[in-house]
Amino acid sequence: MLFENYEQFKEKSITHKWLRYSHLVELLHRLPSAIFEVKEIGKSIEQRPIYQVKIGIGKTKVLLWSQMHGNESTATMALLDMFNFFIGKDTENQMVRNSILTNCTLYFIPMLNPDGAEVWKRQTAVDIDMNRDAVALQTPEAQLLKHLQNTLQPEFGFNLHDQSIEYSVGFSPNPATISYLAPAPDEAKTVTPPRRKAMQLIAEMNEVLQKILPNKAAKFNDAFEPRAFGDNIQKWGTSTVLLESGGYYNDTDKQYIRQLNYVLLLTALQSIATRNYEKYSEEQYNAIPFNEKRMKAIILRNVQLTNNGFSFQTDISLMQQEVFVPNTEKLQTKLWIDDLGDLSTFYGYREIDCKDLRVEILEGKIALNETPKLVLRDSKQQIVFTI
Repeated sequence: MLFENYEQFKEKSITHKWLRYSHLVELLHRLPSAIFEVKEIGKSIEQRPIYQVKIGIGKTKVLLWSQMHGNESTATMALLDMFNFFIGKDTENQMVRNSILTNCTLYFIPMLNPDGAEVWKRQTAVDIDMNRDAVALQTPEAQLLKHLQNTLQPEFGFNLHDQSIEYSVGFSPNPATISYLAPAPDEAKTVTPPRRKAMQLIAEMNEVLQKILPNKAAKFNDAFEPRAFGDNIQKWGTSTVLLESGGYYNDTDKQYIRQLNYVLLLTALQSIATRNYEKYSEEQYNAIPFNEKRMKAIILRNVQLTNNGFSFQTDISLMQQEVFVPNTEKLQTKLWIDDLGDLSTFYGYREIDCKDLRVEILEGKIALNETPKLVLRDSKQQIVFTI
């Protein structure tokens, strides 16, 4: 039902993943005060207000924070869709709304790193990765998140991120469109009571996702990172779920993955409200495969190359990234050569067999981490592909 009815709650003013801070603030200030409490709870390094959105009257406290990495906006878009869901009046979803809001009090921190978001970069304005600042607390944004966990003492927490498109479900050709993790609270990866609840909740979320998008979900690496917020908030007693939005075919702006986030987060909140996650087991969580780095944006197969007078056949993989173009309102997609050689154990979102094509290097050279001008032509001299 949540998946099928998504379009009526989708925030239509958001059409691509670079959600500007000013647009977020505008949407937050439109939220009806009869349902939401929106307040400034701190400022970023560059003095942008950071907002908390509170809704619900229940005893179970849930804290959800997004975009601690400025260029990871998928969950932020989904949170704004969820706000529209809670405003909704349709009878089909009213039971879900009532259940969540009478049993839970929800605290949302959308866009925890507005400075990074404004220029589409991972780090804060002083180039510190906030997700490695849970112990040193050098940044005001990290201090704010730590303060919220201390004062609210939420039973559940959701650490919402995007991950590289290079992750696959195990060693399969399937991209890890969604990756989960119940972070470990220590080096021994102890399954504490809070961590077990996070595992159970993820098992239910994954069951729902498999019905929508089979075989496109995995677990993130569960090695303990002593500086990270997810690991520490788990350690501090909050059942913490990491949700990572990866890649999906022809979804560069992650609008489909945004919809999946919306469904998974509302599913999780409904489960918390009803304690339905208690029906699930640690074993079901453990059965989810880990993700691996096996995906490339593009793989050119069977390329005939001549380099330094040596002719050979090889595969070439390309990766991509959206980068901020200064003094503009645009992101630019950058492609670069990631690897070449025998890439038979890797998979591309797009693959091109170059066996019967001619590869021309118009500028630069074939070299790792560079972006030469490549043109592929067929026997009729028509361009098949160019970067």
